[in-house]
Amino acid sequence: MKKIGSVLVGLLLLFLWVGAAQAEIKIGVLAKRGAIKAMTKWQATGDYLADKLGEPVVVIPLNFSAIEPKVKSGEIDFLLANSAFFVEMEKKYGTKAVATLINSRDGKALKEFGGVILVRADSPIRTLADIRGKKFMCVKYSSFGGAHMAWRLLLDNGIDPEKDFALFAEGKKHDNVVLAVQNGVMDAGTVRSDTLERMAGEGQINMTDFRIINQVNDDFPFVHSTRLYPEWPMAALAHIDDAKAAKVGEALRAMRSDDAAAKAAKVVGGDAAADYGPVRDCLMAIKYGVFAN
Repeated sequence: MKKIGSVLVGLLLLFLWVGAAQAEIKIGVLAKRGAIKAMTKWQATGDYLADKLGEPVVVIPLNFSAIEPKVKSGEIDFLLANSAFFVEMEKKYGTKAVATLINSRDGKALKEFGGVILVRADSPIRTLADIRGKKFMCVKYSSFGGAHMAWRLLLDNGIDPEKDFALFAEGKKHDNVVLAVQNGVMDAGTVRSDTLERMAGEGQINMTDFRIINQVNDDFPFVHSTRLYPEWPMAALAHIDDAKAAKVGEALRAMRSDDAAAKAAKVVGGDAAADYGPVRDCLMAIKYGVFAN
């Protein structure tokens, strides 16, 4: 009898543990600069949401290739990733944007971002046309700010990255692309806007070591070569009920710029979900993924 009782107690504890694990809200976050930097940046947001929602929240850093499998299997509940990942996951798996994060730079609230095409300051490359036949690096072929935006710009100017470069390579992380160009491993590269400024702020590079190709002169505070697109959304997966999705969205929209989470993530807070139609247009223009046809 004691043995049976012990087994029953063990099973009960197991069920309780499984139930507790299932009760966690799991947020998958694209680790565009690696897992450590992702956790440094977004763990405070997880803590903030846990406090606001009264439920445990786990932040899970994901590399580019891990996102779709996690969404497809339902192993995460929310996804915080670039805008292209969102529109693809929306089309394929029914994810729904609950808020758009507002980036912060020099006290300005930014709801959009762009792509940067960079070369070394001493490079002979000065125009988009000069990049033809050269070695070019993007972050990942699946990166929106670190590939798709520049890809569209190049196609619009008669350059097909898949055919017209001596090499069209992936750097895996934004920092790697910048350093590959700086070290002369690549002739040119593309990253999302704010990457160069953040790396310069961390003491990794000097902005003067690079030239921006096709630089757009406007009031956007980051250097960029492409048009601007809506910032990253927080998206609920299809298995999340509307009430919980709404609570997460409301909590993000209530985040203040002086909250620890906002400071760590370098955001002002959240806003209502943006119109991601321009992102779909971009992916259709470059015939990427589910938008190839």
